[in-house]
Amino acid sequence: MSPLLRIFSLAAATALLAACATVPQPLQGNYAPNVTSLTAQQGNASGTQVRWGGEIISTEPGQQSTCFYVLSRPLDSQARPTRTGNNDSQGRFVACRAGFYDPEVFARGREITVTGTIQGTMTRKVGDYNYSYPRVEANVVYLWPKRPVGYYGYPYYGPGWYDPFWGPYWGGPWGWGGYWGWGGGWYAPRVIVVRHR
Repeated sequence: MSPLLRIFSLAAATALLAACATVPQPLQGNYAPNVTSLTAQQGNASGTQVRWGGEIISTEPGQQSTCFYVLSRPLDSQARPTRTGNNDSQGRFVACRAGFYDPEVFARGREITVTGTIQGTMTRKVGDYNYSYPRVEANVVYLWPKRPVGYYGYPYYGPGWYDPFWGPYWGGPWGWGGYWGWGGGWYAPRVIVVRHR
């Protein structure tokens, strides 16, 4: 391989890696890096701007707002909850936002990332235990697409384009109608982003 071709290959690989690590625009910003849902349980983090994520435990619409009870996970370089195992939980939190959000869409096990302001804690039963949930007043609720499984049983972690309201997750530069990778195609379902008005 010629030196010039190596330079172009390295530049292309670097650009691809940078694209993979991009935080979606609605989730960008400066947030307290050391405040987790576990540390916020102490109740002294009110007013702190946070970006937290994890797996939905339950979605509960009320008359004025919908609350998402979440099993917190660390976030990766895209601000998506990590999937490194069952023991990486950072506790639980609840994020509430005005409006109705369908529990069949924001279903148990789906991954979300939220940004917003901590507003104290609320106590709720987990079994017979009184659990103190840090409460986030959310301005963005970002529902990640389900992780598709590749041909060899491994999840696919590619980048893509999102619609800021509803709509399908079409796959960016690979064209309309799907997300394509080595050896064939994977369909990547829609992303739902809820913005603060």
